[in-house]
Amino acid sequence: MPSDPQTFETYRPLLFSIAYRMLGSAMEAEDMVQETYLRYEMVQDNPIEFPKAYLSKIVTRLCLDQLKSAKTQRENYVGTWLPEPLLTGESTNVGFDERETISMAFLVLLENLSPIERAIFLLRDVFDYSYAEIAVIVGKSEANCRRYYHRAKQYLTERRPRFEPSSAEQHKLIEGFIQAITLGDVEGLTELLAEDVVMYGDGGGKAAATRHPLMGREAVIRLMFGSYRLIPPETQVQFAEVNGTPSLLFRQHDTLFYVINFTIVDNKISAIRGVLNPDKLVYLNQHSQGSQSS
Repeated sequence: MPSDPQTFETYRPLLFSIAYRMLGSAMEAEDMVQETYLRYEMVQDNPIEFPKAYLSKIVTRLCLDQLKSAKTQRENYVGTWLPEPLLTGESTNVGFDERETISMAFLVLLENLSPIERAIFLLRDVFDYSYAEIAVIVGKSEANCRRYYHRAKQYLTERRPRFEPSSAEQHKLIEGFIQAITLGDVEGLTELLAEDVVMYGDGGGKAAATRHPLMGREAVIRLMFGSYRLIPPETQVQFAEVNGTPSLLFRQHDTLFYVINFTIVDNKISAIRGVLNPDKLVYLNQHSQGSQSS
């Protein structure tokens, strides 16, 4: 039989990696991978000589179609849109060198590219496909693919934020963060935040969250202390690596309801991203039960 399930499983992590970076949603990425498998399974007549290229083409085109259909939904999204959090770290198949391109800051930046620019940039820069391979995958000429890539590359290079992957030092800093919040230690929290720290909240209209980025240390401190007072006393707080950077997971009765993701530069918290939209926490809730308690 031309389509081989074992061959597909070999490439499943790659297909998920492409789809997640394209869509910014782990659940949608899983759907795209499953649909790719169904289409692959239907191949009966002709042997697939290059399964990696074949599968990459299917999943990329599915994602492009998904982005087109989701365009209005993204434009009408209530408040700040953030990617669906994804657990990374030693227990996952996300490699160390992949973490920057899976960070929330990078995925948000990708949203400013057109779907075809995003696909071509990712296939070339992250997954190291040749222009000839990319041309077949996206159905464009090699010359057009080069133009799309260089335009995307220029845009991202000019705006790409600094990235420092999760480390033991960052873990310690986040422990200090939650301790300062818990104790109401304004001075201690001030020491941990960069002066120009920015906080983003994603409630999607389904949970209370700041709808616009909050700029500056004083404003962020006020919001953090105010928000923490509203968290139920029986809440469990866990430390985990999410999207390549340290994060805090808040659970009540084993249900994840809040994720705070941190960007740390020069040992200071430079950005805080809070995801409260319950639809975006389902996948992470299912895959993070074993996270380390803070």
